[in-house]
Amino acid sequence: MSILKVQKIHHTGSNLDVIDLADDGTCRANIINNLSNRNFIINGAMEIAARGATFNSVSHGQVITDRFKFEHGGAGTTDVYNITQKSNAAREIGFEHSLKVEVAAADSALASDHFAQIKYIIETNDIIKQTQYGLSNAKKLILSFYVKSSEVGTYPLAFNNGDGSRSNAYSYTINAQNTWERKTITINGDTGGNWQSQTGNGHGFGIRWGFAVGTGFIGTADGNWSATTNFGGLYGSYSNNFVSTQGATWELTGVQLEVDHTESGKPTDYEHLLLAQTIALCQRYYYRTADDGNTTNLIQTGVEGVSIATGGVPHPTRMRGIPTVTLGSGMRFWSPATSNITPTINANRSSSSNLALSINISGATAGSIGVLYRYQATGGYIEVDAEM
Repeated sequence: MSILKVQKIHHTGSNLDVIDLADDGTCRANIINNLSNRNFIINGAMEIAARGATFNSVSHGQVITDRFKFEHGGAGTTDVYNITQKSNAAREIGFEHSLKVEVAAADSALASDHFAQIKYIIETNDIIKQTQYGLSNAKKLILSFYVKSSEVGTYPLAFNNGDGSRSNAYSYTINAQNTWERKTITINGDTGGNWQSQTGNGHGFGIRWGFAVGTGFIGTADGNWSATTNFGGLYGSYSNNFVSTQGATWELTGVQLEVDHTESGKPTDYEHLLLAQTIALCQRYYYRTADDGNTTNLIQTGVEGVSIATGGVPHPTRMRGIPTVTLGSGMRFWSPATSNITPTINANRSSSSNLALSINISGATAGSIGVLYRYQATGGYIEVDAEM
């Protein structure tokens, strides 16, 4: 039997160790594709669109595919966008869905404070403990995503901390029309700023894909983190005809943000999860009961008086915080003394673990039971929202 005794193994073209052997018989290996839960991004494959799949003339603050939010503002904005969750979108690169933006009304003269962007926010608790941001050993991150557009050119990209006091400006290039391209951005670790004082379930790390960005938000894309005020200098400079072209399209899928454990600057393969896993992760931030037109009892209640009923059920998963709750127009209340009453919310008593409501009703008997149910009509849903 032959024995090969070495301390380290690495490729002839690299100084990085592939295998590092210890004298106790153990070893450390840089194996890049077998790390589970490595993607900070939830729903990066755009599979879940719980609020709807199509938003025409989309408004500022609208979440499109779950966790991905559209933002738009500035003086004299005339650009308008239609955004959809597109199906059968990218099977040639291994994805079923994409987020698609279409310019419904163009704008060729942007004000300095103009912005139109897709934003993704990671919770503080999820990002700080793995990256050591704000410390001398802050780790590099790798952002990878698939993008295609009808308009070639450079596009603005930005990263920021939770309160916007630190930012890192980037840009990326789309080289070919209507062709899926995978982009890879290596993000230097930030050794400064107030990252370590940020705690809890609030805004921790922001990623922004810009479409139309005014000069007031343009900075130097040098890969370095810097202090910023009111998001000035947030984005890198860019040059394309997207926002000035009626009918132009831009699509995004396969978004992954991971720690660069190997310090190679190379992304791992996209981490596909089971659909049930992605649904559960999304429901930490938002869920809506099915609105399928079938009569279904949703919450059993107790009647406190002739005009108030209370009840609750557990959330499908623990939510990020205390959610806001909205009753759709198709919700109804029943009790032995009443039927088909249209309820309104008297008080939201929900926690991060349970959906609990006090609702306004009429004609019920104190001490009796009741049911909040989905009526056979459009709008028969309960919407529960803890999104950032």
